Amino acid sequence: MKPVLRWLWLVFVSLVLVACSTVKTASATSPSSAQPTKKTVVRNGAYFQKDDLAEHIPVNLNLVPDAVPQTEPLIKAANLPYAAMGMSFRPDTSDKPFKATGRASWYGKKFHGRRTTSGERYDMYAMTAAHPTLPIPSYAGVTNLKNGESVIVRINDRGPFHKSRMMDLSYAAASKLGFIQQGSAKVAVERVWPANGGEVATRPVSNPAGTAG
Repeated sequence: MKPVLRWLWLVFVSLVLVACSTVKTASATSPSSAQPTKKTVVRNGAYFQKDDLAEHIPVNLNLVPDAVPQTEPLIKAANLPYAAMGMSFRPDTSDKPFKATGRASWYGKKFHGRRTTSGERYDMYAMTAAHPTLPIPSYAGVTNLKNGESVIVRINDRGPFHKSRMMDLSYAAASKLGFIQQGSAKVAVERVWPANGGEVATRPVSNPAGTAG
């Protein structure tokens, strides 16, 4: 092969190799250009969403009054046996006293406005909570065992479906209990009922309200 042709051949081969090894720029719709999914951060055993914190915290959120226990008919559809996250649950619709200790977490703006198991819209600034088996609706006193702060909440949702957590509190309830930044806290939970004179009782003082569809 003549020197000139050999030189042209080498140049052609080099250009082909360079073209094959060039990395293509990812397009806006290609998987490689997609933004990474925001991961859940596990903090003290609670699933704590970084973007679940309130952007604009209402003034005097600590002054939001506790839920006031009332005699309400149970919501039949919200108290049926169910399964979630590979676990089975059977809500207790009796009027038995309930008292337990465990970890509570909270849920915020990610769920704000969504329907709860009760059918009501979740309000992160109301004094509510989710529990796997307490009747819907019912009421519970919750005490932060670290600082002694207590609140009364209305159970209107199901959850949390995690073996290390016993209850999910609203943003407002967790704020009053003082563990928003920690994500979870060890608490004591006790079911309460309405009593005479605006007081609360740890045992029912009248016949149960029954159920409603």
